[in-house]
Amino acid sequence: MIYPKIALAQSIIEICSAKGITNIIISPGSRNAPLTIGFAQNPDFKCYSIADERCAAFFALGIAQQTKLPTAIVCTSGSALLNYYPAVAEAFYSQIPLIVISADRPQSKIDIGDGQTIRQENVFQNHSVFNANLTEDASVENDLKINKAIETAILQKGPVHINAPFEEPLYEMVDRLSVQSKITHSEEIIGTKIIENLEDFTSLWNSAKRKLVLVGVDEANSIDQETIDNLAHDPSIVVLTETTSNLHHPSFINSIDTLITPFDDADFKAFQPEILITFGGMIVSKRIKAFLRKYKPKEHWHIDTLRAYDTFSALTQHFVMQPNDFFKELLAKTAFTESTYFAETDKIYELRKIRRNEYLSKIQFSDFKVFEKVIESLPIQSQLQISNSSAIRYAQLIDIDPSIEVFCNRGTSGIDGSTSTAIGSAVGSGKQTVFITGDIGFLYDSNALWNSYIPENFKIILINNGGGGIFRILPGHEEKPVFNTFFETSHNLTAEHLAKMYQMNYFSATNEDSLTRNIEALYEANDKPCILEIFTPTFENDVVLKQYFKELT
Repeated sequence: MIYPKIALAQSIIEICSAKGITNIIISPGSRNAPLTIGFAQNPDFKCYSIADERCAAFFALGIAQQTKLPTAIVCTSGSALLNYYPAVAEAFYSQIPLIVISADRPQSKIDIGDGQTIRQENVFQNHSVFNANLTEDASVENDLKINKAIETAILQKGPVHINAPFEEPLYEMVDRLSVQSKITHSEEIIGTKIIENLEDFTSLWNSAKRKLVLVGVDEANSIDQETIDNLAHDPSIVVLTETTSNLHHPSFINSIDTLITPFDDADFKAFQPEILITFGGMIVSKRIKAFLRKYKPKEHWHIDTLRAYDTFSALTQHFVMQPNDFFKELLAKTAFTESTYFAETDKIYELRKIRRNEYLSKIQFSDFKVFEKVIESLPIQSQLQISNSSAIRYAQLIDIDPSIEVFCNRGTSGIDGSTSTAIGSAVGSGKQTVFITGDIGFLYDSNALWNSYIPENFKIILINNGGGGIFRILPGHEEKPVFNTFFETSHNLTAEHLAKMYQMNYFSATNEDSLTRNIEALYEANDKPCILEIFTPTFENDVVLKQYFKELT
């Protein structure tokens, strides 16, 4: 076995191995050479080389998202480290374990004018769960910090930063370890399985005639079928699920905006819950957030082993436990409550679905029509990754087959690393992965394709409407040069030459016939990754979408 000569690098590598860290994403550099040498030549690790640090970090986030295990990213000193920050923030808010290992200059070289040198210690302090600032020599103190960082990433499901100063020479190797690293062990704490003061909450639950369950980003199969059926059959419960919740039942409402956008004040008052239960991650729908902030529930209970955001300024109880454990205990002690809450809501929603189908059957070729056709074409049992902005919002309006798992970077809701995350997730899961993205998000993260690990069956469906279409939907849109240049970012760019440069299959569509034909070609081509670019009419998309909500009643 070959090891780096620098003892501190040996310690980091040995402790990562002992902690079961297997996926290491390395961005080339000189100062991190001791780490690169050690990780890349150790069979305990699967190493990936990705040059762009921002892409590397989101790629790692995608792997960690799928494996549920910490993934390490390794970079050189200087501004390289700062390029990790968007993915670090996303991991922080999405509760994904990410281990940032940065090489640094020795402390004596900081702020004296040395090259590739910045103040690296605690650089992610506001968006990390632990920071290990190591000293130059290997030591028990350093070992304890490294152990603590990795354990914290696992226990608190978030990003940690290990900053390691190395002095030259950096490339020397040895065939034996010069350190015996100290390994510590910690027990995972996953919250309680008991609801304290159960009788009080049971009483509140049984007396409430309007109970709303709102589910954000969540993993598939996280809730038992018995619990799902119980929630679906109680006449006093309405369950609202988002596309990213991966929770399905025919009685659940899976397009929140379709239901509530046409509501007037009387409708909102009738829909106002007495008890609101939330679990899962961030919510996409701005309309449901606005509704619950104005028409507050008497009780808001959030279930999460780590955090409870008071999203609606109404939080009354945080249950530090797994949602499945919470519902199993609560529902075993409660009874169905006589109510018309579900029946009245379901009647409205069923009419909305009829109106939606009628509308989709008559509209012109547009973003909305494209999303209908693209989503109904997705292979069963596949994984769907969606970029932010209008892409995830359109997806919220269309029914998706329950066998398809859906993911989106909703921690910070940024467009900056969606493609890189999707590729990492495809590598991490091994599943057929389809990535739906808009043109601005795709172009912004185009370096994601500078990646030697993209699976041959990876599909990108790129909806190109010539700019940031979401800004046409938001209030304040005016067809003026300032809007087109500084908000929408109008352009005439396409992905065709990028596909050629990165040796990907390329298909395009400009109408419904060519879309139908090329979607079929997209899924038939499995010899290399593919891009299907769909060009939609810039000036009609927002009109079609706005008219949809008007025709729902």
